[in-house]
Amino acid sequence: MQKCNVTPDAFVYPILIKAAGKCGVVFHAHCIKMGHDWDRFIRNAIMDMYGKFGPLEMARELFDEMTERAVADWNALISGCWNWGNEAEARSLFDLMPGKNVVTWTAMVTGYSRRKDLRNARRYFDQMPERNVVSWNAMLTGYAQNGSVEEVIRLFNEMVSCGVGPDETTWVTVISSCSSLGDSSLAEELVKMINEKGVRLNCFAKTALLDMYAKCGSLAMARKIFDELGTYKNVVTWNAMISAYARVGDLASARELFDKMPGKNVISWNSIIAGYAQNGQSKVAIDLFKDMIAKDVLPDEVTMVSVISACGHLGALEFGNWAVNFLEKHQIKLSISGYNALIFMYSKCGSMKDAKKVFQSMESKDVVSYNTLITGFAAYGNGIEVVDLLCKMKKGNIEPDRITYIGVLTACSHGGLLEEGRRIFNSIKDPDSDHYACMVDLLGRNGKLEEAKCLIESMPTRPHAGVYGSLLHASRVHKRIDLGEFAAKKLFEIEPENSGNYVLLSNIYASVRRWEDVDRVRGLMKIGGVMKTTGWSWIEHEGEMHKFIVGDRSHEQSADIYRVLAETEKKMRLAGYMADKSCVLRDVEEEEMEEMVGTHSEKLAVAFALLVTEPCSVIRVVKNLRICRDCHTAIKIISKLEGREIIVRDNNRFHCFSKGECSCKDYW
Repeated sequence: MQKCNVTPDAFVYPILIKAAGKCGVVFHAHCIKMGHDWDRFIRNAIMDMYGKFGPLEMARELFDEMTERAVADWNALISGCWNWGNEAEARSLFDLMPGKNVVTWTAMVTGYSRRKDLRNARRYFDQMPERNVVSWNAMLTGYAQNGSVEEVIRLFNEMVSCGVGPDETTWVTVISSCSSLGDSSLAEELVKMINEKGVRLNCFAKTALLDMYAKCGSLAMARKIFDELGTYKNVVTWNAMISAYARVGDLASARELFDKMPGKNVISWNSIIAGYAQNGQSKVAIDLFKDMIAKDVLPDEVTMVSVISACGHLGALEFGNWAVNFLEKHQIKLSISGYNALIFMYSKCGSMKDAKKVFQSMESKDVVSYNTLITGFAAYGNGIEVVDLLCKMKKGNIEPDRITYIGVLTACSHGGLLEEGRRIFNSIKDPDSDHYACMVDLLGRNGKLEEAKCLIESMPTRPHAGVYGSLLHASRVHKRIDLGEFAAKKLFEIEPENSGNYVLLSNIYASVRRWEDVDRVRGLMKIGGVMKTTGWSWIEHEGEMHKFIVGDRSHEQSADIYRVLAETEKKMRLAGYMADKSCVLRDVEEEEMEEMVGTHSEKLAVAFALLVTEPCSVIRVVKNLRICRDCHTAIKIISKLEGREIIVRDNNRFHCFSKGECSCKDYW
């Protein structure tokens, strides 16, 4: 226009100023130069620009210079005050304003909503002399953004009753709120209303509808909407569908969409990484994180929480420390949930010193912070530390929940604190089955099996598998075959598919060489189609996880591993070690029994660590089942012979072996 020597008139500048955003300041100077700054539409556009992008003082200066002020001028300055958090001035201007319109009132509703002051927002909304759909949307959005989902639904029903027709913004807000509730009946009512009114939803509303169906468990309907959107899919639509599949554990479908997705953002990566992490595939989650970094996508706190948690589940302390360094290098700020994830990771990796250090560094803590540290110490059997944490928690006015008491009772059980455990159990207002299971375990470990059985019989609710499982384990430790058979019978009824119960009963029979009963139990497994869970152990080395099963020869360094194992066993025998063959489930030759226990997965993992790690470094092993008595004895001796600290995390607790002793004091 200027190249063609056409001089812009006053009509052009409001359009230019609004289009330029924060760069509109250059047009302010231009308007003064051209003598257009007197135009009321231009002045309003300039005021609005300063109200949005600052400095707000310039907007106020222009406002004060005006001899005549239109309603739009008052509204621009009031909105500007809210944008810059100046509530007092916004309220003062509102009170002084001579002729308020619906925009003015709506600005007050929006302003208070942004400050999370819903009481005042609703007060102004209720006082409005007239409302339009934008006013209703402002209040609905205020409730939605502040998590008051029930109020959103209540206000929406009121809006419809008043005969106000919802627009696309309304539908997106209400549908998204229904997603948060996950209420399928409410979702059906909403969809019915949409259909009855013949509403044509835009892609944003359809994406919200997709998310609502997904969170209500209707994945088929969610996918139908996803497919119908065709080329109108945006990144939010793809993310919603990927997240929906990941949430229900359909990782194959989630991954298929993720791989096809044209333009991934950090939320896309977060959805797929969290999906794998939360569905027990921690290694894949970490591998995806590595891919994300390789593609120069900068993670955020959500990514790091998933990755750090995955490291905890794997026991991958080496990579976990790398992730912590990555956090610090890229200055990724952590909220309470991020610090809780760090406590979890260090606890699960057997580094309680670091877990406690993170906990103590937190400015504010919640119940999850305490529970995570308590659970970590409980796995180590550090009952005294846990009881102390419970006291600090109560002094800090943080109310313990059911998870807290499960952790505390577990710690008392692993630490042998019988009387303390009894006192805490009796202090729980309404103990549930998990609390009873912990108490049965505590009594059983202390040889109080009859008392444990009486406690089970006194339960107000039907005992679950964990209760009888605790009794079965205690029966094995104390060789109470009668109680073991009682507990196993109950467990076969409650969870007939759980192979661990059959194996444990078999172990009880095998320990007293009752081979016919061993065969009978194995026969029951065969008839019921119950497969024994394969025991595995893994160990982290140079960023990779090395996994072993009993008798494993698939590892590329297998020959060297077995050589180290043989050399170690030779040293152990000279030190007086004899294999404990009581855990072998069938009547075989002594030599074969010894070979079976001699190549258990945790022994292979330890042998691999002795082969590839530096002398005197800590060895960390993760096992999916409970460590057997023979391996426990063997690793104690290895720790003394090799001068190594060996930490084994089994499915029950941590065992920290050092100088021929274990932190559990042979009490597990």
